Amino acid sequence: MSNKLTINWDDFLTNYWQKKPVILRNAFSNFIDPISPEELAGLAMEEEIESRIVTNKNGKWEAKYGPFIDFSDLGEDHWSLLVQAVDHWHEQAATLVEPFKCIPQWQFEDLMISYATQGAGVGPHIDNYDVFIIQGKGRRRWQVGDRNPNYKQFSAHKALLHVEDYQPIIDEEITAGDILYIPIGFPHNGISIGESLSYSVGFRTQTSQDLLNGFADYIIDNLPNGIFYQDPGLKLPKDPYLIQPYEIEKLKSQMIDLINNPALFNDWFGKHITMPMHELNIIPVEPAYDLDEFEAILKAGAELYRVPSIRILKIGDTAYINGKKIPLPMTTINLLCETEVLCYEQIQDDITLDVMLKFVNLGYWYFAEEQNFHLNNIGY
Repeated sequence: MSNKLTINWDDFLTNYWQKKPVILRNAFSNFIDPISPEELAGLAMEEEIESRIVTNKNGKWEAKYGPFIDFSDLGEDHWSLLVQAVDHWHEQAATLVEPFKCIPQWQFEDLMISYATQGAGVGPHIDNYDVFIIQGKGRRRWQVGDRNPNYKQFSAHKALLHVEDYQPIIDEEITAGDILYIPIGFPHNGISIGESLSYSVGFRTQTSQDLLNGFADYIIDNLPNGIFYQDPGLKLPKDPYLIQPYEIEKLKSQMIDLINNPALFNDWFGKHITMPMHELNIIPVEPAYDLDEFEAILKAGAELYRVPSIRILKIGDTAYINGKKIPLPMTTINLLCETEVLCYEQIQDDITLDVMLKFVNLGYWYFAEEQNFHLNNIGY
């Protein structure tokens, strides 16, 4: 199953990306839902997968977090099931992310899927990320307002932050294959018309405050020898209680020099940004393969599959995966980025085999179970 996306990316980036919302009609022609409501409900029963149910019956908002055991008491209307990071757990659903991989992938967060009954939604709210909402089964009415820093937000429920009334600049229904793009900061509200499924491809960046906090932790861990302020050319000041402007500037420069050090900043950012925002379907190998076992399995024809949505990114001539540096040349790194299924011929040199063995044992790549390449079948 493969849904084909038709977007003029140059036009979209020029006129809409982080500028204003837009409905892209029939962006996926002949759209086919890659997941059923029943499958989505099954994922919401799993401990590792983030999910919630939002209800708005009789004007009262409620929200519960999964995992869930039973859905039979929810009724036929005014409730939604939302499941985060479905691309980590459902192979067919993850195909919806593929057409959006032309956008810088360090900003990609996840694929969230929502099943909603008649009249359901999560209420009017403002997101701190950019989102492409793909309509699947059914219809939803969307009302999107303009960006305004003065909107008042309030807690409709302890788990639901809503926004006050706003004047819609978009007030339309979308149907299967349509995409509603909403940039960060624009208030919006979607209400299901009958049963519906929608797929949210989200792009999120962290605040500068959060990034600075993360970099500071990295510096503490990786520069054990502190950098102290020193002033060997000091002259007695007229007022020893007054911190001099040049002293402030020197302190700031020392701190900025740490950020401007590419060896430090790039290594921190590569490790930091490839850490997952949501739980990954990673299962370390127990007991771990040794090199001979690993190579024998590959030689027998088994293929290596990359864990869905594990973050692998490049900075300069270095790459990172799941918070770890990849000690391989760029030609091999490009192969790992661009190829989700690997065979022996692609990774058979000693250095690559050794690195891939470590990553397979960590659970970043895996042998497909259905291939059933067991050691007993290859003479071990």
